[in-house]
Amino acid sequence: MKQASEQTITDSPSRQEVSDLLFKWKEKDLKAAEAVSRPSLSYWQDAWRRLMKNKLAMAGLIFLVLLTIMAVIGPMLTPYSVRDQDLPNQFLPPSGAHWFGTDSLGRDVFTRTWYGARISLFVGLMAALIDFFVGVVYGGIAGYKGGRTDNIMMRIIEILYGLPYLLVVILLLVVMGPSLTTIIVALTVTGWVGMARIVRGQVLQIKNYEFVLASKSFGTKTKRIIRKNLLPNTMGPIIVQMTLTVPSAIFAEAFLSFLGLGVQSPFASWGMMANDALGAILSGNWWTLFFPAFFISFTMFAFNVLGDGLQDALDPKLRK
Repeated sequence: MKQASEQTITDSPSRQEVSDLLFKWKEKDLKAAEAVSRPSLSYWQDAWRRLMKNKLAMAGLIFLVLLTIMAVIGPMLTPYSVRDQDLPNQFLPPSGAHWFGTDSLGRDVFTRTWYGARISLFVGLMAALIDFFVGVVYGGIAGYKGGRTDNIMMRIIEILYGLPYLLVVILLLVVMGPSLTTIIVALTVTGWVGMARIVRGQVLQIKNYEFVLASKSFGTKTKRIIRKNLLPNTMGPIIVQMTLTVPSAIFAEAFLSFLGLGVQSPFASWGMMANDALGAILSGNWWTLFFPAFFISFTMFAFNVLGDGLQDALDPKLRK
């Protein structure tokens, strides 16, 4: 009996252990209370927080910001104009006088590269904005109305989607002539079809939600329901689609300019610079092709990884 009582006394926790347990419990309660009292993040704040955790997407975003800044100030950093020709100084390698070297006409490649960045970013952003406005309006109306209206509008989309892209470009070039405006029009004649399909699919899903049905029951007009209830809840896929539209438009502009159907000399475009450098690269003047090809590739890569990162960040299923 004496040994049993001693064993019981030995096994009972000491005062110090009890106070430590109580302190841990209080600390847990305080943390739980702070978590409850802490203001919750909004949808966009949480999306930005998750995007920042994606290192590759943030690297793409930083590259695009720096590219935009250099497209604005880059041509101002040198005394050379995009049109200046200096035949005695043709095919000079990169140096302190010409940071990216010179081309076959003695033009400064650094200045022309950043001027080409202006053209590419302008075409990409204009194509994305036009696709946004046309695609959102068209897809939103088709998805919300449904029925016969939706069927007719979708048949029109299928007809436009079936038009050969190069045929549209050639027809526009015959009518309007090769220019930057022609490229933008050619990219947007059928480019908004993908955006319209995405918006229509999202609206078909959201329009049966309770808050939309409640707005209908109160007699809210269709235009206001689309603007206030449907579009804000489809902005995630729309933003992702826009980030993927920009690199497609940049590549299309470079491709058309490479074929001589886009921006015309003396103005500069990455595609036109690549075309001019084809003969020079065989003679060892690698810099005339390297810089435009590098920026075309990395700009498209940056937009694509940013679009993938936004797709993950804006997915409500991944929100914690």
